[in-house]
Amino acid sequence: MEGGGNSKGTGLGGLFGHGGLGYSHADLAGVPLTGMSPLSPYLNLDPKYLVQDTDEFILPTGANKTRGRFELAFFTIGGCCMTGAAFGALNGLRLGLKETQNMAWSKPRNVQILNMVTRQGALWANTLGSLALLYSAFGVIIEKTRGAEDDLNTIAAGTLTGMLYKSTGRV
Repeated sequence: MEGGGNSKGTGLGGLFGHGGLGYSHADLAGVPLTGMSPLSPYLNLDPKYLVQDTDEFILPTGANKTRGRFELAFFTIGGCCMTGAAFGALNGLRLGLKETQNMAWSKPRNVQILNMVTRQGALWANTLGSLALLYSAFGVIIEKTRGAEDDLNTIAAGTLTGMLYKSTGRV
């Protein structure tokens, strides 16, 4: 390449950053950047307009930027119910297949397996949902009572939930 700028080489090496057409800082030395930091030689925009110093979301006046314990309680309870249902269904499938292994594949065997899946799914979902409800309720009550949002609330809520759950005599 004759003439101007930068002739470091051409070919496939230019595709991988070894040579090819490019502009060095010396080639761009004559480009006026009045009041701009050189963000890009191709960008004809003041970089101070690209800085986003405001929040990304619009929140009501006085609202926290994070969700509180009460708002997270709904997610916790629902998530635990769904997790319990999934694990219970898998456990019910395992138990159903184990209990009906001597039966031939037929409608009665399928019905028995489905009954085990739904029974175990509901049992686990109710158990984990109840535990999540207790944990969330204790967490909200402790947070409102103490007026603080820290790890001590979580530890106390978990401890009280475990104590209440075990106090019924379940193993």
